[in-house]
Amino acid sequence: MSVLVPDALVPDAEDLARVVATALAEDLRYGPDVTTESTVSPDAIAVAEFTPRKPGVLAGLPAVRAVLDAVLGESGYQVLDQLADGDRLVPGEPALRVRGPVRGLLTAERTALNLLCHLSGIATVTSAWVEAVSGTGTQILDTRKTLPGLRLLQKYAVRCGGGTNHRLGLGDAILIKDNHVVAAGSVTAALKAARAAAPDLTCEVEVDTLAQLDEALAAGAELVLLDNFTPDQCASAVRRRAAVGARTKFEVSGGMSLEVARSYAVAGVEFLSAGVLTHSVVALDLGLDLISE
Repeated sequence: MSVLVPDALVPDAEDLARVVATALAEDLRYGPDVTTESTVSPDAIAVAEFTPRKPGVLAGLPAVRAVLDAVLGESGYQVLDQLADGDRLVPGEPALRVRGPVRGLLTAERTALNLLCHLSGIATVTSAWVEAVSGTGTQILDTRKTLPGLRLLQKYAVRCGGGTNHRLGLGDAILIKDNHVVAAGSVTAALKAARAAAPDLTCEVEVDTLAQLDEALAAGAELVLLDNFTPDQCASAVRRRAAVGARTKFEVSGGMSLEVARSYAVAGVEFLSAGVLTHSVVALDLGLDLISE
């Protein structure tokens, strides 16, 4: 599998800087924060608390810090207390407390919260999926169904929730889909062509039927995507793999939901992939509260 930073909760620094710069540019495109500058004294200092309103899993503190760095400067504020990404959030207990100029804190507020709430929402949903399959040995994978420009941060949030990153793009691993099979002529032909073109990359092939699975097993596929299989069909696939002594690993995708995740995991597959982790996740409710000095 293609994993950006295995077992490490570290976002890509260059990508994070790009996202933050783009987000701040949206808010400041039409000029400075006129509301804040007209209502807040330039020498006002306060403590800002980033506090969850609902329980969940934290992801995005590096993004918040990057926003504050960009607006206030790295030495322009003081971190008083903070949790770590991947920690459980308790409503009313701050995830981050900082002290700094009120004008800068308010200018940074929406950009920081947009990223923190979105990424924490991904981590929270991912954590629920991981818990649903706990004890089975099955891993939860993300997909390329990400928001444009936010892929690496979204996949970072998946890691914060205990999930595993699948492909980051089109060039870091091979995934032969049904249309590739049609174009190549068969599962076997597609595998042969892909291996010849990129022998050093992980190669996965999608199958829609048990007959195609048998072909992929005979061709020595290292990873097979069982597309829209039922749990019973997955169990049958696992038995067929055992019968031929193949070391192929199985990923299941399509028609997946949190409610049925465990039924697939207990069938014996190694991976479940779910686009819902990133493409339609609900943001976790966190807010910023100022405590004036």
